[in-house]
Amino acid sequence: MDNVLSFSRGRVPLLISMPHPGTRLTPAVEAGLVDEARELADTDWHIPRLYDFAVEMGASVLAAQYSRYVVDLNRPSDDKPLYATATTGLYPDTLFDGRPLYREGMTPSKEERARYLAEVWTPYHRTLSEELARMKAEFGYALLWDAHSIRSLIPHLFEGRLPDFNLGTNAGASCAPELAERLQAVCAGVSNYSHVLNGRFKGGHITRHYGQPEQDVHAVQLELAQCNYMDESAPFGYREDLAGPTREVIRQLLQAFIDWGRERYGR
Repeated sequence: MDNVLSFSRGRVPLLISMPHPGTRLTPAVEAGLVDEARELADTDWHIPRLYDFAVEMGASVLAAQYSRYVVDLNRPSDDKPLYATATTGLYPDTLFDGRPLYREGMTPSKEERARYLAEVWTPYHRTLSEELARMKAEFGYALLWDAHSIRSLIPHLFEGRLPDFNLGTNAGASCAPELAERLQAVCAGVSNYSHVLNGRFKGGHITRHYGQPEQDVHAVQLELAQCNYMDESAPFGYREDLAGPTREVIRQLLQAFIDWGRERYGR
């Protein structure tokens, strides 16, 4: 399997991880999907476009090319559940709304899925781990921003409408508390957007595994409600009128992240 990820190295100790914008499918996955799944509704649509300014800010950017329907890069390799509530696993078998992802008898084989783990999941996490290690070696610390988006209304996963900006720090374990406070302050300063810290989305495997503030690696997940930058129904069009203001808030959050690191570590 080729072209499983895209990666660009930056000049500041901030890595932006994008595990779910991919739309590529393997033959086995594509052949087995139910018709309702073929529009790939559970994709984190347009995230690389939404964050394209981050390269100018000096951030490193890592983005997946394969769909989460192939293998979910934000789940642990042993597929242990991350949430006690409804969720999807390393190899999703259901859509976010709870409907089956595959036609009966058409789920990829264990051997096929083992290949996805080796050839899609592993290269992504190897790149992520190596880049964080490089940043620590060069700067003495590393900052990780895990960039996600999701439909604002999914009753199967959460009640009511999701807040606009959902910050996750693994209940405070993945970054310094003063950093979380700094990011919350940015969100609080924008009156036309709602936000929450460690609400329904506290951070997935990437935030939980790599966020080690005691080792000077600070990780934060942003789960963004998609109504703030795109149409939430097919064909899932990008809305520049919505995305422009939202991008500015994300820019402020990333700049606050970078500034905090420089203040904390002096470089």
